[in-house]
Amino acid sequence: MAKADARRFDDLFESFGTIRLRAMFGGEGIYRDDVMFGLVFDERVYLKVDDTTRQAFIAEGCKPFVFSMKGDEKVTTKYYALPERLYDDPEELAEWARGALKAAMAKPQKAKRR
Repeated sequence: MAKADARRFDDLFESFGTIRLRAMFGGEGIYRDDVMFGLVFDERVYLKVDDTTRQAFIAEGCKPFVFSMKGDEKVTTKYYALPERLYDDPEELAEWARGALKAAMAKPQKAKRR
């Protein structure tokens, strides 16, 4: 299997800034510095969402990244597919990517003890 071009999304993310791709579990993580804010699987870009940004992805008809565990268990992630129209609009994509980076940098909420 040929290794994918690590720079293939540079034009797409040009307005956002320098990104780095790192191989992971059959896909790639998208990083800004040391923060993973996106995924690439089957050449589809997914961005991290939080309670604030999720609604914009849903309004665009985007679906979350889902993968299968052993058996038939499905895991739904907090990464949503990038709207198709943003592949042709790097400036607006940069806004969405900034939201994903902010979501990725947020400290996770700890579960409250009972």
